[in-house]
Amino acid sequence: MRAPETRFAKSGDAHLAYQVVGSGPLDLVYVPGWVSNVALNWEEPAYARFLTRLSTFTRLILFDKRGTGLSDRTPDDQLPTLEQRMDDVRAVLDAVGSDRAALLGVSEGGSMSALFAATYPTRTVALVMYGSYARRQRAPDYPWGQSNDDLANTLREIEEGWGGPVGRAARAPSAADDELFMAFWSSYLVQSASPGAAATLTRMNAEIDVRPVLPTIRVPTLVIHRTGDRIVRTEEARYLADHIPDARLALLPGEDHLPWIGDQDAVADEIEESLTGIRRAPSLDRVLATVLFTDIVDSTKKASELGDARWKELLRAHDERIRAELSRFRGVEVKTTGDGFLATFDGPARAVGCARAIANGVRILGIEIRAGCHTGEVELLAGDLGGIAVHIGARVAALAGASEVLVSSTVKDLVVGSGLTFEDRGLYELKGVSDPWHLYAVTGDGTGPSIASR
Repeated sequence: MRAPETRFAKSGDAHLAYQVVGSGPLDLVYVPGWVSNVALNWEEPAYARFLTRLSTFTRLILFDKRGTGLSDRTPDDQLPTLEQRMDDVRAVLDAVGSDRAALLGVSEGGSMSALFAATYPTRTVALVMYGSYARRQRAPDYPWGQSNDDLANTLREIEEGWGGPVGRAARAPSAADDELFMAFWSSYLVQSASPGAAATLTRMNAEIDVRPVLPTIRVPTLVIHRTGDRIVRTEEARYLADHIPDARLALLPGEDHLPWIGDQDAVADEIEESLTGIRRAPSLDRVLATVLFTDIVDSTKKASELGDARWKELLRAHDERIRAELSRFRGVEVKTTGDGFLATFDGPARAVGCARAIANGVRILGIEIRAGCHTGEVELLAGDLGGIAVHIGARVAALAGASEVLVSSTVKDLVVGSGLTFEDRGLYELKGVSDPWHLYAVTGDGTGPSIASR
């Protein structure tokens, strides 16, 4: 999904970056933990999907607290207190014209949200706390908190590793070995806060203790927690639910501290039911499909030779030919990638036939394309696709030569009887994919009407 417009609200002398997504009947403020960047949220498909889901039943309000993300940076020794953060939430609500809103506080954001709900009940419809805590540091009467050694180790990791995927193993263990996620997380952190600000926020969070506030909360409250969370223990979620009047506790399986990693639908289902009273039916957002990637060979060189005007004309003709073949072979265009296409098919033979037809058809334009096909389970996102099958398809296409259609072994095995023929290209290690894949080049024509009409 394309990132929504970022605007700015004034809170004291600070400008706060915020976004509004969706138009549901209920306003929901997403209060992030630690650090954030509202623009980058939308560059990670899983995060974008989670936020999009929330926006289907609310008017979702996102913001970066001062000192982080796109909001005004502040000296490391002047980062906001919990009181100032409450003022910032009020400023954002005023800017978007919201009199009352539900608050979704994640991790440290949950502590501040609890304080806001107790202090401003007339502006709080409901409170949702995810992976949160009442007190950060361990104490004799709170034995589950972070130890001094844990805090020291976190600060050392920030000092020595900022610019890399700091904290990934604890915050997102299910994605800790995903190279694409690690690259995103590294970029997200470094563009959300400086190492000094991250360390200062970590020290400030260590001082949080909102236990006296909990019994004074009078708004409907939901506490969501994953039982294997490596940052915050389950006992801390139970403590919140036991001390907030009439709070409901939802314990979910999983280890990830980030709500949008792992089974995000389970988290979103609990939030939706709590705020609307309705639990959504199981979402049919994962399907088996064949993905086709194409791109123009030596496009940069060709564009330089032709100049901007002629290159744009060539791209327009290229796009028209591809769309005509997608229509003929019942393909669904997902998106263009500048000089290429991503499309899906409900049958692998049609995908291969379409790829061959495209490769043959664009030669008359004086260009060649490379193409790759893979069949697997894909995740349907708003205007895009996600899942490992998409990554494999992209990697396969990148290995194809000029006018070549390269396919995975899955595609080859599924088109038996189609008349398509293949040449074995051997095993390949695909970047970001754990196991090697056997790849094949299509040698048969595969463009006849029998394939297109199947």
